[in-house]
Amino acid sequence: MLNGPIPPHVDPRKMADRGVTLQGELQLSSLERLCDPLADDAGIVRTKLVFGRDERRTAIIRSEIDVEVKMVCQRCLELVVLPIHSECTYAVVKEGADSESLPKGYDVLEVGEDPLDLLTLVEDELLLALPIVPAHDPEDCQQPEGLDEPEPSENEVTRSNPFSVLAQLKRDPNV
Repeated sequence: MLNGPIPPHVDPRKMADRGVTLQGELQLSSLERLCDPLADDAGIVRTKLVFGRDERRTAIIRSEIDVEVKMVCQRCLELVVLPIHSECTYAVVKEGADSESLPKGYDVLEVGEDPLDLLTLVEDELLLALPIVPAHDPEDCQQPEGLDEPEPSENEVTRSNPFSVLAQLKRDPNV
């Protein structure tokens, strides 16, 4: 197992042949696309990538990623700290290869001759794990003031119900 900074680029097939495990931390601010929807880019991304081969000799990568992000709650518009955890198992295949024969449970990761960009892989995985609508737990969330029932204005005209005539007809036994 290699602890320390995650290398930006690797050859996943060679890493799988050697059974390498990479474990380390990244600065959240280094993942620009991920920081875009966040309220704050401070934090640490804990990453563990296990390279290996399965029983069919397919190169696989098992990833575990954890981070706490700050987003704006869409109910109360206050900051909410959300723990994000992502686990995924990738099958590394050549670009354009038939991925139909892979066992279920693998996400397909097409890799050409160029090295695999691990930072992009981690960032993509976290982007998919972000909630679409960030919010506090309902019991912890405080509605902003003024969002209760609107009070009627003094200038508001009271209108009669157009169906009130039908209600009267329904009550009249002579009809």
